[in-house]
Amino acid sequence: MTYMTDSAKLMPRMKSEKISELTTSRLSVYLRCLNALHAAGIKTISSQALAEQFNLNSAQIRKDLGYFGEFGVRGVGYYVDDLRDHITKILGLDHARRVGIVGAGRLGTALANYNGLVRSNFSVVALFDNDSQKIGRRIGDAKVTVQDVEKLAEVIRAESIDVIVIAVPAKVAQRVLNQIMSAGIKAVLNFAPVSLQSRRGVKVKTVDLTTSLESPSYFLSQPQSPTVTKAGVKSDRNEESEQKKQPRV
Repeated sequence: MTYMTDSAKLMPRMKSEKISELTTSRLSVYLRCLNALHAAGIKTISSQALAEQFNLNSAQIRKDLGYFGEFGVRGVGYYVDDLRDHITKILGLDHARRVGIVGAGRLGTALANYNGLVRSNFSVVALFDNDSQKIGRRIGDAKVTVQDVEKLAEVIRAESIDVIVIAVPAKVAQRVLNQIMSAGIKAVLNFAPVSLQSRRGVKVKTVDLTTSLESPSYFLSQPQSPTVTKAGVKSDRNEESEQKKQPRV
């Protein structure tokens, strides 16, 4: 890794190797930390200080950022606002993402009411359902209208929706995904507890709440296990060895 010699901004240059989903997930964590530092008026921070303040791994931070360019200044660390802007652009959050939710049940309406999405530049602009008693209702402070799911493609085009959330029962999730893909959507967040088959070029991220709870359940069943690690950081010795090779910022 080559260091910047002054505070000049340097646009990211992503390496040709494929970036893992774990890496991009950690970038989201770093961005949240940088937002907190920005709000506190902090101008610069080293990877070590960032790791200590937010319970992260400094070597992992340097490795992850190294995939996307040269951000550190020797003797200074990272300029908080510059790095915050770079990660925002890397994650595609420098412009608004318009979201549609298929399924206006408890989960779908809860997601539509979640104010935290706005802070990350996401806005829910439509909900879809096949229940005639729900169609036409307005949900949340934004008064998002529940649309007939049969009009999915039409509404996606009219509202310029680029991300769809699936919040329907597992037995109909694949059919909904097929409908979504036919409408041209390339990014899908799936809350149905089932593995879905997507077309090439369509990204489906599945969030299974039950599976997520099984990890802490395992921890509770193994109270003497020494495998507890910092959030989002692998403890594999080979990875740690590789991380130590990363220059400190």
